[in-house]
Amino acid sequence: MKRIAIIAVLVAATGGALFAGGKKDAAETSRAPGGDASLTYIMDRNKFILGLDDSFPPMGFRNENNEIVGYDVDLAKEVAKRMGVELVLQPIDWNAKEQELNTKEIDCIWNGFTITEERKKVITYSPPYLENAQVIVVKAGSPVNTLADLAGKIIGLQAGSSSVDALDKAADLKASVKEVIEYKDYLTALMDLDVGGADAILIDLVVANDNINRSGKNFRILTETLAAEQFGIGFRKGDEALMNKVWETLLDMAKDGTVAGISTRWLGADISLIGK
Repeated sequence: MKRIAIIAVLVAATGGALFAGGKKDAAETSRAPGGDASLTYIMDRNKFILGLDDSFPPMGFRNENNEIVGYDVDLAKEVAKRMGVELVLQPIDWNAKEQELNTKEIDCIWNGFTITEERKKVITYSPPYLENAQVIVVKAGSPVNTLADLAGKIIGLQAGSSSVDALDKAADLKASVKEVIEYKDYLTALMDLDVGGADAILIDLVVANDNINRSGKNFRILTETLAAEQFGIGFRKGDEALMNKVWETLLDMAKDGTVAGISTRWLGADISLIGK
């Protein structure tokens, strides 16, 4: 009896070790060289915290039930499900997004996060997953039809966004305008445009299209764009293992049609760059 009991204990211990080892092996699959434990950190904690601006439709925003929904949210939910971890949606101050990431308050920035050379110095980005552009939105009856027409006008944009970078690079345009107003978020900026607080809003194309379609406001988008962009998922600098796992999961989702379905639901067509 003692012998049977001992064997049972050994089998149980071995099975537990194998189970733990299997979990560790799964976490190590995308482990990057040089001791990168970013994926192991997520798998061991069983939680993946996504930082976002919760007023950035259609990428991530609150619906009429105050639930955070959107294109990026649906992609992230499916990624977390396939990784077997809990997804936590954490609204953040967009101006402090890099600080939130570096202090491990969040594990990634996934919310229409434009890839720039400056940001790449402090962020590990996924490959681009969506095309975007910086565009000008005005009221339908506005006399502004070109970028040159913005001279002497008031332009609004979101603080800490890539719109700020795009305008800074367009030095002549910035010098020609009367005033630049920075808003906490784009929804506030577009409301101010509607009541005449600004003459034009510099904004992401995907957000502009969604707002016009969803709100029914009498806005229009200038055909002349300011800058072409691409969205990527931002991780802490050096978190290659976690980034690789998330991207590999997205590629699997593209292969089985999941990405196409999410893209069509939120953007009207499969315009994702994942797997293409």
